[in-house]
Amino acid sequence: MKVADRSFRNRQESLSAESRTTSPAIVGVGTSVPGTSYSQRELLDIFGITDPRVRSIFLNSAIDRRALTLPPPLPDGSMPVETQGQLLAKHVTSGVALGRQAVEACLGESGATLADVRYLCCVTSTGLLTPGFSALLIKELGIDRHCARLDVVGMGCNAGLNGLTSVASWAAAHPGELALMVCIEACSAAYVMDGTMRSAVVNSLFGDGSAAVAVIAPPAPGAAPAAWTAPAGPALLRFSSCIVPEASAAMRYDWDDVQGKFSFYLDPDIPYVVGAHAELSLDRLLDGTGLNRSDISHWVIHSGGKKVVDSVRVNLGLTRKDVRHTTGVLRDHGNLSSGSFLFSYQRLAAEACAEPGEFGVLMTMGPGSTIELALVGW
Repeated sequence: MKVADRSFRNRQESLSAESRTTSPAIVGVGTSVPGTSYSQRELLDIFGITDPRVRSIFLNSAIDRRALTLPPPLPDGSMPVETQGQLLAKHVTSGVALGRQAVEACLGESGATLADVRYLCCVTSTGLLTPGFSALLIKELGIDRHCARLDVVGMGCNAGLNGLTSVASWAAAHPGELALMVCIEACSAAYVMDGTMRSAVVNSLFGDGSAAVAVIAPPAPGAAPAAWTAPAGPALLRFSSCIVPEASAAMRYDWDDVQGKFSFYLDPDIPYVVGAHAELSLDRLLDGTGLNRSDISHWVIHSGGKKVVDSVRVNLGLTRKDVRHTTGVLRDHGNLSSGSFLFSYQRLAAEACAEPGEFGVLMTMGPGSTIELALVGW
């Protein structure tokens, strides 16, 4: 055996042993989108967009279709302008429905039931509400009233990994007990149709959807067996964060006095900001593990947009195959905000291509500006 091969095998066996005995693992994932889906051309027609600059943004986005919850057209065929109150109501009603579907799909895959859920973390950035989605879903689904919960609100597209960090920590502190995270993003509840290029970029990109993930840590030695047997899944080995304070205003959700609504803003330079910090962030994640970038077999990256994905891919030296699930989700659903990476992970899991002993990286990006990463091991 070559020295290099033996060195990797040693690193592989060391982290694999850790994952088998102590680390929380992903044991199920479920996703949902609204039943109404639109092509980019259909959306241009629905909203009567004729500006060639805006049409070019929609049609060159690497997005084919997006599921959205839109109001019925007016008698003259035009699209009504939704008030902020109507948008917030949509955030709640659509969010609860999507979240419920994602949770049920996730539990179905993991073989668990609602009675097994001990911790619920809900993540959203497309509206404000109190009580949060965790309380609403516990009521909607009939989850035990003593279920611990957390709501992560307003962190943006990176927030799925911020939430998963807390979920993994809770699961590690409660071996053998099931924790769920649900990302709920009714992005159409954050739309402003004002004809500006600022809004056009946002409106060309985001789609509605929800994703749930089930996490559990191995039971403590000598503990009573759990009521159900969790399927095998990748262990969550470590997390890492990188914030770029000088780009804090590059992605933001703020109030538009003219429109009387909240409005999302994306700086045109954000793909390059993210790309420029991707290598630094990855090195931080792998520092001390003994792993090199070449040891990573699987990549699950947030579908932030064509330029964002391309910038990350180039800066990390990834192939198009490495990001195939990321670009596939972008093509079929658009940017689903905090839950996008779980849609990509679901596609990776469906391939059943990950082998025992292999490693993967989960990566999300969002306001802050922020890059979040997780190292997983099969």
